[in-house]
Amino acid sequence: MRWALLIGLLCVFYQARAQKTSFADEQHPSAPDYSQESSWSALPFRLDAADVVPEGEQWVSDSLKEVDVFYVHPTMYQKGPLWNASLDMKNINRKVDKYPVRLQASVFNETCRVYAPRYRQAVVRVFYERNDDGNSALDFAYQDVKRAFEYYLEHYNNGRPFIIAGHSQGTYHTRRLLWEMIDTTELRHEMVAAYVIGFNVQDSMYVNLKMCSEANETGCFISWMSYKEGYQPSGWWYRNTESVNPLTWTLDTASVTIEDYDGTVVLTPKRRFKRKMTTRIADVGGKVLYVQTKAPWFRTWKNLHIADYGLFYRTIRKNVADRVKAYKETAR
Repeated sequence: MRWALLIGLLCVFYQARAQKTSFADEQHPSAPDYSQESSWSALPFRLDAADVVPEGEQWVSDSLKEVDVFYVHPTMYQKGPLWNASLDMKNINRKVDKYPVRLQASVFNETCRVYAPRYRQAVVRVFYERNDDGNSALDFAYQDVKRAFEYYLEHYNNGRPFIIAGHSQGTYHTRRLLWEMIDTTELRHEMVAAYVIGFNVQDSMYVNLKMCSEANETGCFISWMSYKEGYQPSGWWYRNTESVNPLTWTLDTASVTIEDYDGTVVLTPKRRFKRKMTTRIADVGGKVLYVQTKAPWFRTWKNLHIADYGLFYRTIRKNVADRVKAYKETAR
């Protein structure tokens, strides 16, 4: 009941904050120039938010990493007059750096060089009020992501294997990127794996790519959407989704419990918690991940979307290293 009321209030909020014009009539922000470092939240060989390392670890030089990750951040543009955020919105850029890039993209930095483009992200209301303007705004944002990936391939990749990663709006875009540029092209053989988390994704979207079903499997994608055990999600973004259980890295629906789970990150990767964690995959119109956790903050939340990466941060970090190792052994 409380969540139904909250969703109603959100709808009122977004209507009150509605964009001033239609998408077609809007004067759109200037496109990012990906030859400029300022158009990237994270790049290798420079100090940025993706470089934070967990407590007890030492930084690994980017010169020693044989794999890249192309990471697309979730929505940080919560309100504003435009359908798509401008890269001149410095407050939005700071939020991107401080939260998703520091707390999500950094999970890959032990094994991968991190590339995280800025892009003209769509305002969050497009996910609550589906219409032609919102669809246009999402497509507009995707074109930036695609151009950034093309720039990465042409100027940075140099034939190196790579990982695709995203969260929420970032996954909305990266799942399309997989379909358009990787699934039916030779690039799929260069992809170690894709971590497309926090938005619906399923095997039927692709010809060749499939959901990973083992911890060391490569050339596949990994996804889940996190909710507190028993919570019934609303909205359209979880419909027909499929999930991997990140405690086992399989598609098994059995409940899994770890008494002293220490993989969760809350506000900083530098602090380690040991708390009981239970997960299971449940079909609620989509195969979502039900979670029971004693971790601070997250223990009282019902919708754990914001914590999709944080709940399993150190576990993801190890899994990335395992898949990279498996890929390198297969490629020999």
